[in-house]
Amino acid sequence: MASVKIPEQKVILVGDFGIGKSSLFRRFMCDTFINSSDRKATLGLDHYSKTFHVNNRNINLQLFDTGGMERIASVTSSYYKFAEAAILVFSVDNAQSFHSLSQHLVDITMWAESAKIFLCGNRIDLDSEVSDLDMQQFCEQCHGLISATFKTSCKTNEGVKEMFEEIAKSLVENNRSRLELQALESHGFKVHPPEENVDSCAC
Repeated sequence: MASVKIPEQKVILVGDFGIGKSSLFRRFMCDTFINSSDRKATLGLDHYSKTFHVNNRNINLQLFDTGGMERIASVTSSYYKFAEAAILVFSVDNAQSFHSLSQHLVDITMWAESAKIFLCGNRIDLDSEVSDLDMQQFCEQCHGLISATFKTSCKTNEGVKEMFEEIAKSLVENNRSRLELQALESHGFKVHPPEENVDSCAC
């Protein structure tokens, strides 16, 4: 019997250095957490895949992490290329990492145009300098570019599993819509996206 190929979806982590992207990667990869005093910085591109079962379908999330090197020119194009989703990460105890999101968002829209974008406030086990209202206002300023927001703690594992499950579900639905559109077009139907009158993103 021929095996059924599981759809693979590239998911990238984007954000400032030192705000827990590699810890998210490690939780995703092997459900472990390493204290900062024992942790070594990520060197070079790393990735890991994990299969999720969503709505009677399997989807393989390929999570990519650079440990902050995504802003290096030689890494940029290969890191963002073909990404189906981008997780925009900041640390809730570091207001500067939140204020840097606008530039990271520009990078995503420039290098990974078709990626669905998710916002993740990490390290919620620490005292927060960024409120839920701040996150809400940021999303509003981005005029619908952010598909969903999450709050996580890699240390306590709060919200991490739920975030990746929701992203997998979103990508499955996105793939289903894409396949339905392709099926319509293959039968001669012309499907045009609805016209929108949206101002340029203020992020």
